[in-house]
Amino acid sequence: MHVFKKPARWLAAAACGLLAAAVLPVGHASAAAAGAGGGAPDGGSPRIPGRYLHQQLDWQPCTGGSLECASMSVPRDWYHPDSGPSLTIAVSRHRAADPARRRGVLMMAAGGPGASGLPRPARLASYSPKLADAYDIVGFDQRGVGASTKVVCADQDAVDAMFGGVADLRDRSAAAVRRTFDRARDFVRDCERNSGGLLPYITTDQAVHDMDLYRALLGEEKISYYGPSYATFLGAYYATEFPRRVARAVLDSNIDFTGDWQSFLTGQPMSFQRRFEQDFLPWLAKNDATYHQGRTPGEAQASYERLRAALHDRPLDVEGTVITPNHLDAAATNALYNADQFADLASLLGFLEHPEQAPAETRKAVAGRLKHLMSADFVADYFAVTCGDTPWNRDSRYWVRESAQATRTHPLAGARELTYAAVCANWPRSKAPRIKVTGEGLPPVLMLNSKNDPATYYEAAVRAHRGLAGSRLVTVEGGDHGQFQNRNACVDAHVEGYLLDGTLPSDDTTCPAARG
Repeated sequence: MHVFKKPARWLAAAACGLLAAAVLPVGHASAAAAGAGGGAPDGGSPRIPGRYLHQQLDWQPCTGGSLECASMSVPRDWYHPDSGPSLTIAVSRHRAADPARRRGVLMMAAGGPGASGLPRPARLASYSPKLADAYDIVGFDQRGVGASTKVVCADQDAVDAMFGGVADLRDRSAAAVRRTFDRARDFVRDCERNSGGLLPYITTDQAVHDMDLYRALLGEEKISYYGPSYATFLGAYYATEFPRRVARAVLDSNIDFTGDWQSFLTGQPMSFQRRFEQDFLPWLAKNDATYHQGRTPGEAQASYERLRAALHDRPLDVEGTVITPNHLDAAATNALYNADQFADLASLLGFLEHPEQAPAETRKAVAGRLKHLMSADFVADYFAVTCGDTPWNRDSRYWVRESAQATRTHPLAGARELTYAAVCANWPRSKAPRIKVTGEGLPPVLMLNSKNDPATYYEAAVRAHRGLAGSRLVTVEGGDHGQFQNRNACVDAHVEGYLLDGTLPSDDTTCPAARG
């Protein structure tokens, strides 16, 4: 029996489970003239106090790596900038390698919401030397995240119980449903108690004003933008609220930013199940000689369900980590993000069938990876944004019915729907403005999406594309999440051609899947 033999690779892979610019002189006058923070002409919000507009970014080498880091102060509430304490936003920069060819700033953001964007300019610069020559590539940790002012909710034990406890998330009994709502209410209570009044201000709308202040403090009249996953939502909001500040923008693996979080997230069980059944299971069957999970997709799925049932009846203790069916489903959904991770998931299945055959190093690696399915820091920001950005149905009976259907038809991710929805159904009502994304006043936007993306599913990307006037959609075969920086020469040529030379396809187009 094949067992997993590359723990370091699997740990790294599974953990990944959102323009030419005229340069202005850096200084107080240029920041104020640039309309930082949503002031006239674009945003219409109140003028921002000088303590924000006049600050200087004190660039210092980041800890480790090739980037420079700094921090900036931002209002807690951009609509009432004199109320409440300031927040700190951590920012980073990779300076253009060829100053003579410098085109301006390429701002990038992270997905999630809840992921750190601070180290990402280094990876992009390493992947694309052409962009690194021409742009200052800049990143940041969004408010609520990482080295910026963080939002705090529940402790790690409470988060572990919500997502990976011994109770099977497929359990639809009255007691299980009641337990899910009780934990969700406790989680929200902890968020309100521990966040210090920050929850109403951890929203995408507030974050895009932080981005515009960052642009102004960099001394730039316009920025280019690259954003994957949730950062497409962030980028679309920024472009809508500050259209005259955008020169070129690339949105990669798109959330439907023309709609709301509820409608988007309730579509994910379908897309994760599709990726599992149409891509992973056929791959697993094709490689049965190695992994011994079944010679057909149907046999491979039956093997998965047998393993899951065994974990339901007898959770597996591996080096002190109790592995349940919820852990298996979470590992599977994480692996579906990129086909490079299929082999790691297949090896994990073999390990869980015969853990006694694995070496101690593998047992420790698997236990460490599966111990915490969701980090407490990540989910604090994730729920603050997704529950606070747009309205949610607050009727618990509705969510019991909706999630029961999702569990029956798309169980891989559908089983967790009630856990997510119950939190947002109990979240404090938000006063975040509704942002209608239309593309008005923008240059053409380049959009990228694969057909079987499990997280940012293609149907949502098409809706977003139709709502963003003048955009071009590059449809990529396969189902990887994140198209640029994925070793796909066709995609890379489109992105680099657009950001460097302004070259766009005349109409929507396609690219083959990335080669493994």
